Amino acid sequence: MRDLSAAHIEAFLEMLSAERGAAENTLQSYRRDLDDLYDFLISHKTTPLLAESKNLSAYLANLGKRAFAPSSQARRLSAMRQFYKFLYAEGLRGEDPTAVLDAPKKQRALPKNLSEADVTRLLERAALEAAEPAKDHLNRLRMLALLELLYATGMRVSELVSLPLKVLEQDGRFLMIRGKGNKERLVPLSRSSIAALKAYGEAKKAAETDGEPSPWLFPSHGSAGYLPRQVFARDLKGLAARAGIKAASISPHVMRHAFASHLLAHGADLRVVQELLGHSDISTTQIYTHVLEERLRQLVETHHPLAKEAKNRD
Repeated sequence: MRDLSAAHIEAFLEMLSAERGAAENTLQSYRRDLDDLYDFLISHKTTPLLAESKNLSAYLANLGKRAFAPSSQARRLSAMRQFYKFLYAEGLRGEDPTAVLDAPKKQRALPKNLSEADVTRLLERAALEAAEPAKDHLNRLRMLALLELLYATGMRVSELVSLPLKVLEQDGRFLMIRGKGNKERLVPLSRSSIAALKAYGEAKKAAETDGEPSPWLFPSHGSAGYLPRQVFARDLKGLAARAGIKAASISPHVMRHAFASHLLAHGADLRVVQELLGHSDISTTQIYTHVLEERLRQLVETHHPLAKEAKNRD
């Protein structure tokens, strides 16, 4: 009996195009994935139409041996599932062999981070520019305030740029932030962030003309009324470049990661960092466990008696 698997793949791609309006790039991606599956199965004495779950599982294992990333393996599995659902719906298969296959576990990528030295250079550059007289002096003070607040609190950039004007009225070392799900959390402020916020607030008030002031701490003429996060991200990269730091290595989110990593490196508890970041689940905060592991390694090497003896022998 002639194998029609290749023809069935073509029929599947035609269905994606005609019924689902799949883009050409999507169709080409599916074609590459299914052609690779076809070649593997043929080389192992079976076909896509006759393959069993164990054959497809072997194919996924082969992808791992070929150093395909977990994300790429997951994409191939998704293409397989769509194809076999099509064969089942068309009555060409009596069952779906992909139903029992497990998706490859994706390794959670470690967040980009900045060293404490780089953060110090960034803050010092922002402070230097804010101290210089210039036409855009208010914008420079704003950048310093944004940066100090971001590193002091680890706020999400959306929380930072949308802070209300009434923040300037508070007097204290803490800031109330309204985060995801409208949940509020209290975060401490550093002395430098308080000073930067005060200097920006005074300059902002002095620069305002008659009229109703904006309800936002960092106002903008945009539709939202406050500084767009994209504008802040762009300006932050410009500041980084002037500080001698690669612009590609920094973003507001990277600063948030730096806040968390540096706290943990200096002994903060993971649960405390979870609260400060506004994570509802500790599993989200656990991406920083590599920082804790390194700190524990250093503690053991520094303080454990056996480690000291080994060091002395060396």
